[in-house]
Amino acid sequence: MLTLTENASTIVKTITDQTTDSQDAGLRFSQETADASALAISTADAPEPGDQVVEDGGARVFLEENAAGVLADKVLDAQVDDTGSVQFSIAPQA
Repeated sequence: MLTLTENASTIVKTITDQTTDSQDAGLRFSQETADASALAISTADAPEPGDQVVEDGGARVFLEENAAGVLADKVLDAQVDDTGSVQFSIAPQA
């Protein structure tokens, strides 16, 4: 299952707190098709049916079925750059 670093948890929680009023909100990772090379990220008030939910440090991440398969054995990290943009990175679990 996907794990989040402390930075990722903090940033995901900050994003969802700033963009939605829902207590169940999170970031949703989706992938159009199983062979697509990119993941889409959006805020969501709640998981969609079939989403896998990952909770860590108060942060919630929703994984659409294809994205859950791609991210099953990964670690999500996040950094904020000098311009305030968030950069997510995905690495294999150690």
